[in-house]
Amino acid sequence: MASTAFDLGLRGVAVGLFLVICIVLLRCAPLRLAARLALAMSVAGAAYAISTAPFFPTGAFGWNSPFVVLSVGFPVVFWLWAHAIFNGDFALRPWHGVLWALVAGLGLMAYNGWSEWPDLAATCSRVLALASIGFALLAAAEIPRGWRAGPLTGRTSLLIALVVGITIHVVLTAASGLAAIPLKSMSLTYSLALGVSALLAAWLILFYGPQSRPVVGSGAAGRASEPVSLAGMSVSDQASLHRLDHVMTIERAYRREGLTIGALAVRLGIPEHRLRGLINDGLGHRNFNAFLNRYRIGEAKAALADPGQIDVPVLTIALDAGFQSLAPFNRAFKADTGLTPTEFRRRAAAAQRVAHAHIDNSISDFRIR
Repeated sequence: MASTAFDLGLRGVAVGLFLVICIVLLRCAPLRLAARLALAMSVAGAAYAISTAPFFPTGAFGWNSPFVVLSVGFPVVFWLWAHAIFNGDFALRPWHGVLWALVAGLGLMAYNGWSEWPDLAATCSRVLALASIGFALLAAAEIPRGWRAGPLTGRTSLLIALVVGITIHVVLTAASGLAAIPLKSMSLTYSLALGVSALLAAWLILFYGPQSRPVVGSGAAGRASEPVSLAGMSVSDQASLHRLDHVMTIERAYRREGLTIGALAVRLGIPEHRLRGLINDGLGHRNFNAFLNRYRIGEAKAALADPGQIDVPVLTIALDAGFQSLAPFNRAFKADTGLTPTEFRRRAAAAQRVAHAHIDNSISDFRIR
């Protein structure tokens, strides 16, 4: 009885941490793709903590079904999140949603179909376990991107530790299901692993910030609207960040073809490893490519929303911003905004027409009075 109470208490803590992560992420909107997937993963993690708890009803369809669907879809969301945090050009595709729906359907039948279709439920349970292991290993396969990005920073190390920990948890959970080990006998172990994962994720979000963290500075193309806090940084790091901001926003170094972090470090007069640390830990970017794309996409957004450039081809705007071709620009733009460049331009034009109409109506009303 005491172990059950401890199990439920751990799960309650995990659910609370996941809710804190959701609140923090929602307060940081608009979110980039990796942060949106982290939000979905937190919701799925909370659902998993609830749906695998002692006394949670399974075996028949009912009010418990939404919790089961969110829970069993976790491995797919986890794989997509790991892909997004280590790959700056990653973008969601419609087939990703179809894949999640298929896995969620398998899980719903595996958990709640026993009373009506026991043989089908058993088959779905085995397929679901194999699929969960596969997606967890695919997520772990993205880790080498983090190693290749350069010297490990605190943030990157924590991300890798989180991916490894969740992968081990998912694989062991699925393997125990294949081995027909009763869930109740492993419940406390699962809740401990879940609590550790939730704590790591909360630490990452609260102390390193979500992956929507803005670029230092404000006001020019390629900059975000809020400045990065320089609290806790050394005077030399603050000076380097201000110099970096000037080089990127005033001199627009991101437009240079083939710009590398080494070349930028030479231009700033600082060691490459120090610049990498400033970009990853100081500014919150997962790699140098994501850092460059933040400026390039910012300039492209301004150009696409400019009525005076309505006839300029998207390819020309992409090349002017520093991209080498249209395909990587489209992927990066969609990952950042959730829209294609053409859709973004169309919406911006529509918003401008509405604003102009409102101004014209206001002027007409003023003249009538």
